[in-house]
Amino acid sequence: MAAKLKKGDKVIVLAGKDKGREGEIASVDPKSGKAVVEGVNVAIRHTRQSQTTQGGRLPKAMPVDLSNLALVDGNGKATRVGFRLEDGKKVRYAKTTGEAV
Repeated sequence: MAAKLKKGDKVIVLAGKDKGREGEIASVDPKSGKAVVEGVNVAIRHTRQSQTTQGGRLPKAMPVDLSNLALVDGNGKATRVGFRLEDGKKVRYAKTTGEAV
């Protein structure tokens, strides 16, 4: 299946404790169906100090299920993603506005 959400996309969270928050996708794991969104689903992780890093209690963004994310269109609203052919190339587009992503 083609990837509807990719790294760098601006998304909004549809469900969960961070519902309504927006962020940019930092990474996507298609096999598990999850994505890491900056500033969303942040947990505190304790890390040991080393020669290169300080250590301590560091915030870390945890993965969110792709089904709980929606792309943000040009109007700032959540939209679904569709695919169409433009000039022989398959492109993603926002279903609400019809503009290519």
